[in-house]
Amino acid sequence: MRQVAIYGKGGIGKSTTTQNLTAGLAEMGKKIMVVGCDPKADSTRLLLGGLAQKTVLDTLREEGEDVDLDEILKKGYGGIKCVESGGPEPGVGCAGRGIITSINMLEQLGAYDDNLDYVFYDVLGDVVCGGFAMPIREGKAQEIYIVASGEMMAMYAANNISKGISKFANSGGVRLGGIICNSRKVENERELLEAFAKKLGTQLIYFVPRSHDVQKAEINKKTVIEFSPEVEQADEYRALAKAIDGNDMFVIPKPMAQDDLEAILMEHGLMD
Repeated sequence: MRQVAIYGKGGIGKSTTTQNLTAGLAEMGKKIMVVGCDPKADSTRLLLGGLAQKTVLDTLREEGEDVDLDEILKKGYGGIKCVESGGPEPGVGCAGRGIITSINMLEQLGAYDDNLDYVFYDVLGDVVCGGFAMPIREGKAQEIYIVASGEMMAMYAANNISKGISKFANSGGVRLGGIICNSRKVENERELLEAFAKKLGTQLIYFVPRSHDVQKAEINKKTVIEFSPEVEQADEYRALAKAIDGNDMFVIPKPMAQDDLEAILMEHGLMD
């Protein structure tokens, strides 16, 4: 069972990428569980056809500790098991604790069964401290992929996340599997991300082009592969799934200093 965490700057398209990627893996016959680690609880919406998944924390608040697995785990597209950690009531407590509570509960209830090929953790924004670092810090996820684009702040966040991976690499055994570009049609974007990844010591594992088919599918509360299986963008996500499934490059990243990051941006015309 491969345990994978997807990180990236807030709003970069992590949840969309994760759900479309896992749909591609499910189409390949893989058995998957997706654990949403964002208090917004929208990490599984497309897989469940828009069904508002009851979160682990909400269930615990309403029903106490006596919870059955089928109360917090729903099956979505391709048989993908979907869980949302949820968060505290607004203004109260640490949202990161929801991840810790959820993973511990899923382990206790036997959700991590031997038939699973993958567990994906869709983690909030670029926060790699506290509970949000748990998939890295405690070795729950062995593989990390960072969703980025050619925008400066997306790359800045990716570099920061790499620092977190590097910090916990020896104690938790976590490794970076690569950068996934969720394109924003920035000039020289592919070349920029390839240079950025190389400087980190990793790879640009896939370049996902921008497409209106993604928005169309989201409006209809589905992944592209389910809503429009014949379009080019569905094939892009299938190719991403194959790239992840066949990946054998896992590294301890070498985060760069701010000057080095800015030098890459300048070299590719982003800071002229």
